Amino acid sequence: MLHSRKLVYINEIVRCGSIRKAAQRLNVASSAVNRQILALEEELGAPLFERLPKGLRLTAAGELCVEHIRDVLKNYERLEGRIRGLKTPQAGKVSLVTTVGLASGPLPEILAGFVAAHPRVQIKLRNDGGSTTINPVLTGEVDLGLGFNIPATPGIRTLANIDVPVGVVLPPGHRLARDEGPIDLVEVVQEPLILAQSGTSLRNIIDLALAPLPLLVEPVVETNSSELMKQLVKAGTGLTMLNPLDAVAECRRGELIFRPLTEAHIRHQPMKLFARARAPLDSATSLFVEYLMQELLALVQDLKARGHIPETIRGQS
Repeated sequence: MLHSRKLVYINEIVRCGSIRKAAQRLNVASSAVNRQILALEEELGAPLFERLPKGLRLTAAGELCVEHIRDVLKNYERLEGRIRGLKTPQAGKVSLVTTVGLASGPLPEILAGFVAAHPRVQIKLRNDGGSTTINPVLTGEVDLGLGFNIPATPGIRTLANIDVPVGVVLPPGHRLARDEGPIDLVEVVQEPLILAQSGTSLRNIIDLALAPLPLLVEPVVETNSSELMKQLVKAGTGLTMLNPLDAVAECRRGELIFRPLTEAHIRHQPMKLFARARAPLDSATSLFVEYLMQELLALVQDLKARGHIPETIRGQS
């Protein structure tokens, strides 16, 4: 038990108005109930009840005590419900905001698996630009946020971090796709490039990687749509730079090839799963967070095995 039986006994006495009736409802001896009252009164140093000919009446100290007791018992009931929900989840809702790249990358398969395992839990997913994933969580519009380069923000608590390095995405028939393993960025910038729009968090990471090169890089297309970047690569318009999670679905289908950068040029995007501070997660959301992290970490391990992510990059919970 996470609380004393004294609390249950006193709450029942207040409801029933007498020790005898409370004892009957609790199926215990009246003397046992009375002992618990006397013990708590001694512990607190003040009487909780006035003994009247026709029953008991709360004292001022007793009213304060009962207010606290009922808060404790309500919180305990909520805790029991959340724990039951983790074991046998009932109908629930999970709301999530994420980036467009993740929404079209690894999340469809992950969500499909979760819904198949927990069909009574409803998922509400919206995708926003990277910098706007924080606001819906802060305002309580959604339970969770998942995005890249999320800054430390008052009112936001981090549930997990995973560092994901940016690499090069190529069409399967491209000459640079014939080899495997890390690729030198100097080779990449000699090709037509389709890059994230200037000012986006992804472009900031790319610019850090490009900065040491003695070449001026001018992309043929700039866009804030990762989906458009991938479509243009498929069409042979040029190469792009993304993290492997954003292109994982297409790479698995053989539509695109991902190659990591050499160690000298590697830069990573920190991916963060976060929630509103001081807002406890309900059982359905807690269950989803656990499932999501298991799947993402398994995916990272698979990408490490393929050489797409260095072994030194780890997920942090």
